[in-house]
Amino acid sequence: MSYDVLILGGGPAGMSAALNVRARGRSALVVSNPLEENPLWKAEKVDNHLGMPAQSGAEMLANLRRHAEDAGVVFQTGRVISAMALDDTWYVSIGAEMENAKALVLASGVQRGKKFPGEEEYLGRGVSYCATCDGMLYRGKSVAVIGYTDSARHEADFLSSIGCSVTYFEKPKTCLIEGGASVERVTVNGETLECECVFLLRPAMAPTDIFPGLAVEGSFVKVDRKMATNIPGLFAAGDCTGGPLQVSKAIGEGLIAGQSAAAYVAKK
Repeated sequence: MSYDVLILGGGPAGMSAALNVRARGRSALVVSNPLEENPLWKAEKVDNHLGMPAQSGAEMLANLRRHAEDAGVVFQTGRVISAMALDDTWYVSIGAEMENAKALVLASGVQRGKKFPGEEEYLGRGVSYCATCDGMLYRGKSVAVIGYTDSARHEADFLSSIGCSVTYFEKPKTCLIEGGASVERVTVNGETLECECVFLLRPAMAPTDIFPGLAVEGSFVKVDRKMATNIPGLFAAGDCTGGPLQVSKAIGEGLIAGQSAAAYVAKK
């Protein structure tokens, strides 16, 4: 199905953007991890968002989600692996599936941590970010899964179900990927495993991996007053654009990004 605007991320910024896209009569799809995996979910009390005192992070996210759903926003659970613009349409890979939209809003939150040694070198040669995409290539072979969420465990179970020999590592402090023409082994927290693929299942990919050429300032996405990036049709909002990393700022930026994305679509 084709959408007017696809939003990458289902936190406050993403849901605010989607709501404002719908307020302008445009269709909106939000792609995100399960709500329970959002960092805000674990907050015991959020007391600095005007008009919504003393709510837990879980209560706030549930209320935001309900509001967006009631407005007609469509939600899809998954991780965006890649995106490509062709003519006036964005084609977005969500695991093994593909969706398309006329504009995108990046609201994926702050990216923590650097790439592991060997990760970039062996990408496509034994390093993968998607179990459902590449799992069949390693059927009957030894693979490592480095996971950070409950969703990653489900992907590890999928790999086991199709015949991969899976070793699961959770939130490693150190990881070194080595090999020759392709991956041959991985060392995680001092433990070495001979394997043919390392599946790195982070909650979200770095924006510059999904959007080559995206302008950044330090580790944050560079935007203008309309929350537009340097890439036509791509807007950004929330923690991924920099501090303060607060709900109020994320919701405000999401509003602007949603309005800007809807206006961009209207001109097409």
